[in-house]
Amino acid sequence: MRLTTSRLRAALLAAASLTLVAAVLPPPQPLGIGDRLFPELGNPGYDVRSYDLSLTYKDNRTPLDAVTVIDARTLTALDRVNLDFARGKVLSAEVNGRPAPFASAGEDLVLTPQRPLGADEPLHITIHHTSDPRGGGDGGWVTTADGLAMANQADAAHRVFPCNDHPADKAFFTFRITAPNGTTAVANGLPVLPALPAARSAGATTWTYRTVHPMATELAQVSLGASTVIHREGPRGMELRDVVPTADRARLEPWLKKTPAQIEWMEKRIGRYPFETYGVLIAHASTGFELETQTLSLFERGVFTDPAYPEWYVDSIMVHELAHQWFGDSVTPRTWSDLWLNEGHATWYEALYADGLGQYTLERRMREAYQRSDQWRAAGGPPAEPKAAAPGEKIGLFRPVVYDGAALVLYALRQKIGTPAFEQLERRWVGEHADQVVGTEDFVRLASEVAGEDLSAFLRPWLYGKTTPPMPGHPEWSAPKTT
Repeated sequence: MRLTTSRLRAALLAAASLTLVAAVLPPPQPLGIGDRLFPELGNPGYDVRSYDLSLTYKDNRTPLDAVTVIDARTLTALDRVNLDFARGKVLSAEVNGRPAPFASAGEDLVLTPQRPLGADEPLHITIHHTSDPRGGGDGGWVTTADGLAMANQADAAHRVFPCNDHPADKAFFTFRITAPNGTTAVANGLPVLPALPAARSAGATTWTYRTVHPMATELAQVSLGASTVIHREGPRGMELRDVVPTADRARLEPWLKKTPAQIEWMEKRIGRYPFETYGVLIAHASTGFELETQTLSLFERGVFTDPAYPEWYVDSIMVHELAHQWFGDSVTPRTWSDLWLNEGHATWYEALYADGLGQYTLERRMREAYQRSDQWRAAGGPPAEPKAAAPGEKIGLFRPVVYDGAALVLYALRQKIGTPAFEQLERRWVGEHADQVVGTEDFVRLASEVAGEDLSAFLRPWLYGKTTPPMPGHPEWSAPKTT
């Protein structure tokens, strides 16, 4: 292609402008929003409104071709835009429709727009890149027996796609997934274009899904494999869909059909389910955890097929991940130190459900947690101020103190204010903060409002103390003291 003289002059001026900008700016640096546990996670200066993620899948050993489109708005003036991204090759980048130089700095992808951006300006970013499923073990893509799934909690979404990888910046998501015919692709949200013949070409099918509610990056889910999608009806005609290995469909059905009743059980206690759909994604993989990815919770196949797990235990674990759709997914923590709000509540409803099955009473579980609480606090920090995980062991953040230790805080609160007020607090918490980002102080403030008294002095030792306070109503409970 030949350029006209005027076009050539414009191209040369643009190149000179980029060279000048690069010359006066300091070297790119990794930035973060200052999270106490993940100081370099997230990026300052902008608010993401939506992600549009296109992925082309070949097999679970080959990097996927990908395009990530981000629509955002600047919060401050920016000479550069930092994104979290690692484990992929960037091929090109654009900011507001114009090519942008890019560089890596730590686990940041740093873009330099052709002109500095002012505050409160639209920010439209397009990144052509690869997404590499190899080298796992620290989150992101999970290799299954027949494909891939995602496990991004806590800080691994940026190992799949460029993003502002912190739960404080929720956004809407669209997924466009192209996979060989015979492979089933499923993602968060609802299908926009089902896998119709019009979406098929050259031996591949493109599947499109879109969320109706904003979502944190850690909750993104894409499943690819030899799977069957099972549809059923939930409460009020709600659409439910489960994704299971096709070979295991009949074997897993006794578990899957439990979901509608579990949703009804939760709704009786805290109100209407907060999203557009729900279901269970069962992956033929060994991860060591289950995960509340929004609208489609991830479970290991072995949880349902290993006879060592009693039925009541599996039922309660299913309710744990379901409860997270309210606590953690719809109502999202502002910082990772607020993790107890997610895991403590999910553990609370898990324990309450098990209590109702008559297998493991809530009071017994809380008494046993009380006996261990001081050791948990010594090892992992207090519930609302957990210690950081060891380097390279981010999953180590998820310790007993933020599960049963945090559920124990809720039990103490119920003992303090009474069951009717506690149940009102729970309903108001998820109802008034749906689709929002909140923190520990927000919970303390609402609890105080519902109780009609300032609960700060009561709750602070439970949330931040090095040792466990006395349990209201149970002066006989004691905890072995640490030395």
